[in-house]
Amino acid sequence: MRRVLVVRLDSLGDVLLAGPAVRAVAAGADEVWMLCSTQGAPAARLLPGVDRVLTWECPWIVADPQAIDRDDIDELVRTVGAAGIDEAVILTSFHQSPLPTALVLRLAGVTRITGASVDYPGSLLDVRLRPGETLPEEIPEPERALAIAAAGGFALPEGDDGALHLRPLDDIPEHLRGCVVVHPGASAPARRWPAERFRQLVRLLHARGRQVVVTGTAAESELTRDVAQDLAVDLGGRLDVPALAALIAAARVVVCGNTGPAHLAAAVGTPVVSLFAPVVSATKWAPYRVPHVLLGDPTAPCRNSRARECPVPGHPCLTSVSAEVVADACEHLAPVIEGVPA
Repeated sequence: MRRVLVVRLDSLGDVLLAGPAVRAVAAGADEVWMLCSTQGAPAARLLPGVDRVLTWECPWIVADPQAIDRDDIDELVRTVGAAGIDEAVILTSFHQSPLPTALVLRLAGVTRITGASVDYPGSLLDVRLRPGETLPEEIPEPERALAIAAAGGFALPEGDDGALHLRPLDDIPEHLRGCVVVHPGASAPARRWPAERFRQLVRLLHARGRQVVVTGTAAESELTRDVAQDLAVDLGGRLDVPALAALIAAARVVVCGNTGPAHLAAAVGTPVVSLFAPVVSATKWAPYRVPHVLLGDPTAPCRNSRARECPVPGHPCLTSVSAEVVADACEHLAPVIEGVPA
């Protein structure tokens, strides 16, 4: 049995964008396991082609890392070693190195490892792509991941369109179908539109006759309650990832920042109004192959800084966007899902 480990160790959205590469690996393997963070694991379980998910909080990838712990590394080595993994494909973004992870996998006995590295890999990688040379930098993240998989010998099967896809989802209550999903949270403050603007947006959409559902994590329940007011359905903290995906699949349009729900929407074909802070590249991270509108100042001083906290007083790249502009974008995109020209 050819058992291949696909590694993507950061967030939920990153794992969703790895979906096409996972399907490529699945086409050439007997089993595909994924190694993800706790945050990314629910997304991995929704990806077609994944047979099993392992979780690990990687201290050189996750946003709020713990100190390096020898016992933790040893436990991962034992887990991967016991799994009988034949080879691994390490998926990383341009600013991440696969080499520390490759070292751990070598210690676990993985004999063939593919990754993209600007640094000399020595014996850590068997197949190496050179970013900027054999791997273009300004391409969407799903295509970067597919290129890494292809270097390892894994191609999408005939008939696979290379878009984001999920496993079949459960149905949601009929009364929530056709809603506008508003997701005001984001893990990085630099990617958040102000809560008061979201409140204004809910009022505008309600006045225009749109049913609005506000979503968020349990930690964001105070935010979602504040944004929903008495005008929208507040589901903050009440949905797991599969239920959120099902809601988004049944929605008319999603409004959010550059965060996981935008990529869930792309994976189920729901249009996205994205409040997109230019701290990262829209070419790489915009909603992939789904109708969308990007709002925000792409020329702001924070451009490509990868800042988690906005470095510019007043957060102008997003505060420059009014609730009226966002509401109008929702109205522009909503007919797309109904099959009516905008």
